[in-house]
Amino acid sequence: MLVSSPARATNDFAKTQLVVFYVVLLLAVDAINPVKMLLHVFPNILPWHVALTALLLMLYVFISEMKQMLYFSVKIFFHSILSIFFREVSIVGKQNIPYYGPVIFIGNHANQFIDSVVMLSTCQRTISYLIAEKSYNRRIVGDIAWAMGAVPVKRAQDSVRKGTGTITFQTISGEESKIRLVGDGTRFLSECKVKDTVRFSGIGIDLKVLSVIDDAVIEANASEFEFPSSPLTFDVLESVDQKIVYEKVLSKLASGGTIGIFPEGGSHDRTDLLPLKVGVALIAYSVLEKDGLSVPIVPVGLNYFRGHRFRGRVTVEFGKPIFADPSKLSDFVKGGDAKREVCTEVLERIADSMRSVIVSAPDYQTLKIIHTARRLYRSKYMSSWEKQDLSRRFAEGYKRLLMMSDGNPPDEWLNLQQRIRDYQKELDDLGIRDYQVPSLLEEQDETSGDVALREMRLPFRIAETILLLMVSALPALFLNLPVGIIARYWALHRREKALAASKVKIKGMDVMLSEKVVLCIVLVPSLWLFYGVLLYCFTDLDLPTIALAFWSFPLFSYMGIVSAEAGMVDLKDLKPVMIRLFPSTRRRLLAMPDVRRELQNDLREFVKAIGPSLGELYTDKKLNWADFQMSLRREKEKAM
Repeated sequence: MLVSSPARATNDFAKTQLVVFYVVLLLAVDAINPVKMLLHVFPNILPWHVALTALLLMLYVFISEMKQMLYFSVKIFFHSILSIFFREVSIVGKQNIPYYGPVIFIGNHANQFIDSVVMLSTCQRTISYLIAEKSYNRRIVGDIAWAMGAVPVKRAQDSVRKGTGTITFQTISGEESKIRLVGDGTRFLSECKVKDTVRFSGIGIDLKVLSVIDDAVIEANASEFEFPSSPLTFDVLESVDQKIVYEKVLSKLASGGTIGIFPEGGSHDRTDLLPLKVGVALIAYSVLEKDGLSVPIVPVGLNYFRGHRFRGRVTVEFGKPIFADPSKLSDFVKGGDAKREVCTEVLERIADSMRSVIVSAPDYQTLKIIHTARRLYRSKYMSSWEKQDLSRRFAEGYKRLLMMSDGNPPDEWLNLQQRIRDYQKELDDLGIRDYQVPSLLEEQDETSGDVALREMRLPFRIAETILLLMVSALPALFLNLPVGIIARYWALHRREKALAASKVKIKGMDVMLSEKVVLCIVLVPSLWLFYGVLLYCFTDLDLPTIALAFWSFPLFSYMGIVSAEAGMVDLKDLKPVMIRLFPSTRRRLLAMPDVRRELQNDLREFVKAIGPSLGELYTDKKLNWADFQMSLRREKEKAM
């Protein structure tokens, strides 16, 4: 009988617990300790004989299975990292992951190094990532990437050079696929070569160099963009030969391994996908051509909530796999335009599948309104899958409404959208959350006044919060706070640097958490070691006691985090009670339940009114989101 994934995980965890407790029992009772029994029966065998034998066997096992052991160790380590930096990691669609055989995992890149950590920690398969060579050469990040069996990839954007002079565009008669770039003060012969890419500042156009005529003229492939007539400054991205990388990737897939790719090419903090790089399409068709393997491409949606901040949340959604089309392999092999069309087609399907596992929106403010609308529309408890599904329905419904109205949605929706925005702003100003608003009504009635104050619950809430914060104060003050302060300022510094070097980041928030984690990996053990040295040098404690204290630091640090979080949750729940003591905020608080109820009713009525015009978004209880995204893309193409 097949066992579901949650049941299998529970059984494995129970077995692990039993083994650990059994080993502790053997170590605690000498009469049943097998090593003690062996030494008693054979007095000529000394304890160090057994210890040395065990050490040599451990070394043999570790060396013979080094890669697997390192990967397993890294995965355990990152599980603990996620439990510290995220308060909740939800997994959706785990049944879509093939249990065996080659797989290509593709994910959106919204949180730099953390994306790969989240994916590997939530996936039962062993993943070898393609990682930028620039990141692979960094200390700590590169060391961990090596232990995980990552494959370094040299990216063109990592060797970008500022071009000399300016360029204007000139069409070539009879050559629609080419365009002439005419330079003013340029040095094309020394700065450019065939297959390099010319990137123009401010307009997002990349052109591949086809030929270099002289220092003032080059020819490049034409794109679908309308080229401006004014001169533009430019950057040159050196062409990169990825032949060795492709050979490693194809060998890994041919042997039944898995590859993890972020096809956007770099991390960003936008609310939709960046244009995908062609590499994943080339890999999919190359392994089909070389080994006859139609490798499943599994989209992984990494949906972060306050993802750049400590103790945020993330929902990981594994979508249904897609495959390269074997019927188009002959066109791929032909090369040229036929190959380009094949790669474009599979990239479009890959983008559709990736959008089927994320919630995308035109901008951050719209995304915030979508999540607020989802909470208002259905207030009861929902599973992670239901939240994802409903948020996507609102997001795609919003886009479809814009398409149906040619970008001019009805006044009713604009008014409702503004009210949702105002409601969210009022929540932010008062410092409370949407889930707390219904409880404001429960704790207030017209005849008895404020229940929380009347029943003296306020002092008890304050006492409980103070107790939790006191429990967490000592470990937080000495073990967590120093590292937290340094990590925060370091992350801000790295964010500014990343933002200055990027053309696609908005605020650079995608690098914040990654930089904090990388720094904490170094500073936290260093701080523990520093305290251990202080205990050894300035106390009379013996070595076993100091060792016990040192190994207890991780436990105390984690207890401090959990206790502090519980205290902060209580503090947030206490805030509505506290601010009711002030007349001005009291009136605003008491108005919130009615505002929410009226807004909720109007939102539901609006959805009910326009729902039938939205088609399957409203009528179908279960949607194949990949197929929906594909049909949506085709509708847009027809409309253009």
